[in-house]
Amino acid sequence: MREQKFYRALRVIGLAFFTLITAFPLYTVVISSIKPLGDVQSAFHWIPSRITFEPYVQIWSTVPLAHYFINSVIVCVSATVISVIVAILAAYAVSRYRFFGRNPFRLTVLSTQMFPGILFLLPLFIIFVNIDQTFGVHLYGSRVGLIITYLTFSLPLSIWMLVGYFNSIPRELEEAAMVDGSTALGALFRVLIPVSLPGIVAVAVFAFMTAWGEVLFASVLTTNATRTLAIGLRDYASQSNVYWNQLMAAAIVVSIPVVAGFLALQRYLVQGLTAGGVKG
Repeated sequence: MREQKFYRALRVIGLAFFTLITAFPLYTVVISSIKPLGDVQSAFHWIPSRITFEPYVQIWSTVPLAHYFINSVIVCVSATVISVIVAILAAYAVSRYRFFGRNPFRLTVLSTQMFPGILFLLPLFIIFVNIDQTFGVHLYGSRVGLIITYLTFSLPLSIWMLVGYFNSIPRELEEAAMVDGSTALGALFRVLIPVSLPGIVAVAVFAFMTAWGEVLFASVLTTNATRTLAIGLRDYASQSNVYWNQLMAAAIVVSIPVVAGFLALQRYLVQGLTAGGVKG
């Protein structure tokens, strides 16, 4: 009994320690966002001398944050929708049909996750420039080019995740629908997709998060007109000054959509990440 109480107390202390470590950066961001600029630039104080919400108003005029927000929403939502649609169709074909090159395709999809993303930066840049020079299709510095770039990150893992999820669903459900007169495509949309909603939500969240916080490729493949939030935040730092309080306020505003979406879809996300491992 004493040993159980000791280990329970040890777990509580450990969880409290890790919670403190996690909460400290968040507290620093929040408290710095409601401080005057002079207080943020001076020595850090746990309690601000004066609370002000002016940084939350000023962030929209110091840099074109609303424009960056629109760019991020367009790019991330488009990449997410396309990734989910293509991943569903590809995963369905791999999971339910036997065709030539099926196993090499699965291996190729999985092997793309073994390479660091920076290796693809220069090839994508060269491809976009050559396409523009050869065919006149402007991809470099455009939203479409950035969407295509993010699809190369999210699609392989999305397909792999959904293949595992579809494999865990009995084929009898689709066969029953086909007996009632439904086609294979009809069974996919009427039976398999509703049952696979947790896995699809997990894929959608993964694709959106991949695009929303990406910095490296967005910094190279965008211009001032197509700049996203992750890159736009650095505009709060000028040659003469850094608006730390506005930067912290903007970081909170940028995080709100992602945090709200994650909390709303948390139940589906957990189910989607765990259920796919039932059958390989």
